[in-house]
Amino acid sequence: MPLASLIDQQIHTVPSFSLESGRVLRDVPVAYKTWGKLNSTKDNAMVICHAFTGSADVQDWINIQVGPLMGRGKAFDPNRFFIFCANILGSPYGSASPITVNPDTGRPYGPEFPATTIRDDVRLHKLVLDHLGVSSVAVAIGGSLGGMTILEWPLCTPPGYVRHIIPIATSARHSAWCISWGEAQRQSIYSDPTYEMDFTRHSQHPAWQQQGWLPTDIPFTRLVRKSFRTQGAEGRPSPGLDAATLAHGVARGRRAAAHNDGHRNARHRTTPSGSAARPPCPPSDLPSSYLRYQGDKFTSRFDANCYIHITRKMDTHDVSRGRTLSPDEDESVALARVLSALPSRALVIGIQTDGLFFPSEQREIATYVPDGEVVIIPSPEGHDGFLLEFELINGHILRFLKREFPEYYPEGAEAAEEPEEGFDVKKTSMFGEAEADITRW
Repeated sequence: MPLASLIDQQIHTVPSFSLESGRVLRDVPVAYKTWGKLNSTKDNAMVICHAFTGSADVQDWINIQVGPLMGRGKAFDPNRFFIFCANILGSPYGSASPITVNPDTGRPYGPEFPATTIRDDVRLHKLVLDHLGVSSVAVAIGGSLGGMTILEWPLCTPPGYVRHIIPIATSARHSAWCISWGEAQRQSIYSDPTYEMDFTRHSQHPAWQQQGWLPTDIPFTRLVRKSFRTQGAEGRPSPGLDAATLAHGVARGRRAAAHNDGHRNARHRTTPSGSAARPPCPPSDLPSSYLRYQGDKFTSRFDANCYIHITRKMDTHDVSRGRTLSPDEDESVALARVLSALPSRALVIGIQTDGLFFPSEQREIATYVPDGEVVIIPSPEGHDGFLLEFELINGHILRFLKREFPEYYPEGAEAAEEPEEGFDVKKTSMFGEAEADITRW
């Protein structure tokens, strides 16, 4: 597993695990990381659930070294909590997935890796917590897909096992809007003429890296217009191309290259005049350059079959699925009833400009969770705001933790502590969205 080797993590192998579908996996690897220590009652666990393309390494995707949210005086404080994050099924970063070896065949599962659900992830990760000796979870926190997982933790474990939850930028059921985006992204992978249900394809394969529009599709769906400006990507065409060049395409001999600029599988050929066509010119605008940079960064670290698998996992998300009281129960009534069974006083955080998980979806969760609180973060970053608005999110989570766990924050002790570094991004994230230098692209 070349991608998993990039992470300093531990692997716990579960001998046999029954999926929600009825399929049974054998010798199931689960990648995870921990920070801090369990207290004497083993109930100070903080479970963090990563998003779609995240890994068990919270310090990377929530970002860097001790990270803007992790460290002394921060929301994720290993001096107070035993912090646990495990990699989900289907991800290429260490847990069982299309790129891990099927013990029955000795070959990677590829597209035959069985379908999994978020509920499968919760039940599997609970086995790892049991292995580590955790008696209960103080708080579970996660955003996007991780937020979906957070909602399932109290529903898939014994009553009272999870005492508090903080779902961020997520929904109680996957919307038709998000399912449609997932299907569009799957179709863009299937449109790769070399895909052909290959069993050995991984992120380093040229066909995945050069595949048409999925790489640019991913960051595009997560951002909004204003965030292009903050990333430095909104602007006029590149200064290297003058008005005449833009008006006429490019100089003779390069027009076809300019027309196909961004076509990952374009082949150089001889022009009608007999001269060889020149390579494509640089992107004619900054947004194109930004999207291609983010796309290339993504495809260098992910796997096509894993991507397909996780989109289908998210499509199954609905906390009321299979939990209706009768076939005639109204879906909205069932959803409200299930949400009302979640731990009280949940902190639900949304991003004002989120174009994937709308703030109305976070308000819905907070409405039905007993004494739920919703906070909408003002941000121009779109959905990625939950990974980038470090300081605001840290403040709200820390306020919540001090209120709910006063025993972990004794008066006077905090004043004696100097908080670790601030919230500036010091290093570009390998598995997340944060960039130390936004001009790299």
